[in-house]
Amino acid sequence: MKILKIQGGHKLSGTVRISGAKNSAVALIPATLLADDKITLCNIPNILDIDNLEKTLNYLDVKVNRASESLVIDTTTMENKEIPEELSSKLRASYYFMSVLLAKYRYVKMHFPGGCKIGSRPIDQTLKAFRLLGATIEEKDDIYTIYASELKGNTIPLDMPSVGATINAILVAVLAKGTTIIKNAAREPEITDLINMLNKMGAKISGIGTNEITIEGVEKLHGCNHDIIPDRIEAGTYTIIGTLLGNYLKIDNIIPLHIKSLTDKLEEMGVNLEIHDDYLIVDSSNKLVSTSLETAVYPGFPTDLQQPFVTLLTQAKGKSIITEKIYENRFMNIPYLNKMGANIHIDNKQATILGPTKLKGTEVEATDLRAGASLLIAGLVANGETTIKEINHLLRGYEEIGEKLTNIGAKIEIKEI
Repeated sequence: MKILKIQGGHKLSGTVRISGAKNSAVALIPATLLADDKITLCNIPNILDIDNLEKTLNYLDVKVNRASESLVIDTTTMENKEIPEELSSKLRASYYFMSVLLAKYRYVKMHFPGGCKIGSRPIDQTLKAFRLLGATIEEKDDIYTIYASELKGNTIPLDMPSVGATINAILVAVLAKGTTIIKNAAREPEITDLINMLNKMGAKISGIGTNEITIEGVEKLHGCNHDIIPDRIEAGTYTIIGTLLGNYLKIDNIIPLHIKSLTDKLEEMGVNLEIHDDYLIVDSSNKLVSTSLETAVYPGFPTDLQQPFVTLLTQAKGKSIITEKIYENRFMNIPYLNKMGANIHIDNKQATILGPTKLKGTEVEATDLRAGASLLIAGLVANGETTIKEINHLLRGYEEIGEKLTNIGAKIEIKEI
């Protein structure tokens, strides 16, 4: 088991370069299997989720050549096989393989996808899309067998703007006959990134960045080169860290629009930010004021930044209220923050944070990816040493986080025990 040890209280300066977006990469990699030849993805983050996706590619006999920040994927030798639980359970994004194999072969068999246990994460909207496109679904003991003699375009009205369901519907519809219209589609930047790559591959998709996406089905897709967008959640996490400990800290390689819901809140709290075309500068503030927010689908405040933001609010003066609207188990970090000295009360999907409070180092556990980020930030702020267990959750989503923080002045060490 890997643990993370942090000596808190050190000021941070220099530059943090933001990596390629995890939430884009985990959709784009399965999407490459729709092509009949090679695709090169650049700006690939070096994280555990990518390692696990690569294992699935290898299992499907796809040729993979991985360099430092690129992935060359050759589908010419690919075989359609049942994806076992040991692969599908590694991450939520494994269900994108369900869509691409259905689209390409009209048949797929695989176990229910895994991922962080942050609440109910049903795939009913994805299955609804499959059925509307002509697929038959059989489910037994968490094994899904999905097949279709023919996939036909249709109108897909999503009950909610689900990112996963929107992506899965797109992945199947690109090779279906006729026109598909996805209504109430999610608008996250990662979906735009996927559509841009698919259009390079020969897809015909319009409505980019809106809640109504139109797909004209094509017979086949070809290879391309594609650069993955910067990770907005990583950018937001380091910006929050800079708000607490930064000394003219530069967050480089960002798309400011993608984190505007965060930077607007930070400026409301009294944070001094210099926002430029592709980077920002942040200084720490000891006069943070409280605020309240609700998580929402893009362009609202992202649920993936809620847990790191809660740690920030422990250092703000007054009462802050966070309402979690996306997942019901997004507060599993809070008992550990309270153990470190925070004053946070939970009532159903709402957390009330009273601050500022002094945090002290202790032993805590990362229960999921973003909870790990929350506790990491707390450890950087706290007096003394913090030990975080189960950090594989954290390593799933943040590239070289130990090296990046060490390079800007943090005292942090990853150990195997």
